[in-house]
Amino acid sequence: MTYHVTIVGGGLAGSEAALDLANRGIAVRLLEMRPQRQTPVHHTDGLAELVCSNSLKSTKPDSAAGLLKQELTALGSPLMKAAQECAVAAGGALAVDRLLFSRAITAQIEGHPLIELVREEARDVGSLASGTDALVLASGPLTSDALSSSLMGLTGRHALAFYDAAAPVVMADSIDFEKVFRQSRYEEAASGGDYLNAPFTKEEYERFVDELLGAERVIAKDFETRELFQACQPIEEIARSGRDAPRFGSLKPVGLTDPRTGRRPWAALQLRAEDACGQSYNLVGFQTNLTFPEQRRVFRMIPGLEQAEFARYGVMHRNTFIDAPRLLDARGRLRTPQAAALGVPVYVAGQLAGTEGYCEAIRSGLHVAVAVTADLQGVELPALPPETVYGALMAYATDEATADYQPMHVNFGIMRPLDPPVRNKRERYGAYAVRANAALVGYRRALEAAGLMA
Repeated sequence: MTYHVTIVGGGLAGSEAALDLANRGIAVRLLEMRPQRQTPVHHTDGLAELVCSNSLKSTKPDSAAGLLKQELTALGSPLMKAAQECAVAAGGALAVDRLLFSRAITAQIEGHPLIELVREEARDVGSLASGTDALVLASGPLTSDALSSSLMGLTGRHALAFYDAAAPVVMADSIDFEKVFRQSRYEEAASGGDYLNAPFTKEEYERFVDELLGAERVIAKDFETRELFQACQPIEEIARSGRDAPRFGSLKPVGLTDPRTGRRPWAALQLRAEDACGQSYNLVGFQTNLTFPEQRRVFRMIPGLEQAEFARYGVMHRNTFIDAPRLLDARGRLRTPQAAALGVPVYVAGQLAGTEGYCEAIRSGLHVAVAVTADLQGVELPALPPETVYGALMAYATDEATADYQPMHVNFGIMRPLDPPVRNKRERYGAYAVRANAALVGYRRALEAAGLMA
């Protein structure tokens, strides 16, 4: 029997779910509204476009982000494989050439015989459920107003929202390489590194902060902390919380030595390559709400960026996600009476489901694809081990006891405590990794036994 699944959204979660389901022999109809309708942050009509940083975060095996990548690799994620093939140098992180990555995923989806790519806006959940065996909503944090309204009717409550921001990108040939230096943190300056560093003196830093705080913003308001997603706070909002706050965040100079002085700079901005050829660089941690002219004026005060040519300006926008602890089960399936009345299972994946982060979105798409397959084939779905980092995230995100829910990255803070406890931080993280890897091996075996490995 051939099953048919409709997926809304061609971002990371939707693309992962589409490829994973199609690789299992399930026909997929994937709806993507771009280019028919663009968003404030997308620049192309490519699938799986990265709209903020090009970094997928750490690959360290004893970090939560590194363990998540191990999960994706072990479970055969098509997007993780593509990310590794499109990687650019980023020290201990996995960063990708975002254009090559998007092109690779788009080509895979357009060329897959079981995927029909439809370029149109999805507006009504009820009509989407007609003629399909399962519906996956992965329309992301920029879900259109029409679909958001329809989804709110399906959930029986209001969608939540927060403000998010993206960092600018500058052209490499506009950077003054006499002022910046190449070094990864804690590495010898002479050995080079994957990051460029723009060092500030104390006087340069103070002048920069003065102008940053007085610059014109697109959304002219002082945000309260609860309105901002903590991992993507605009640099000017960080400075507004305290003049030295950026020096302990994205402008921290620790682990760096300015070769011109032989000393640690007062502050330093790190720049990371956007593409494999190093033709453009991302201002790491410089998400912003400043107007484009103000970005040109203020960010050109950064030493080495006086003549910066911006390949992309930073932007700020409103994001939408559902109240996952009250609305989703452990499979990622909506559990409201309104959803049940549609007659087909409805799943939510990616940032719309309340997870935050690129790899988290990919893993969410894969998780939902496995759950959809199990439901359609009448196979019992193995429980997702809470000892794994994504299992811990799903347990947190679907726990009704979780109050005031905000989108969450994988992290060790939501993992089940070790028994007995380990006091040393490095040893504790290592113990988490050992336990998570053992649980992952068991989970993969359970999936294979159930016939649910693609």
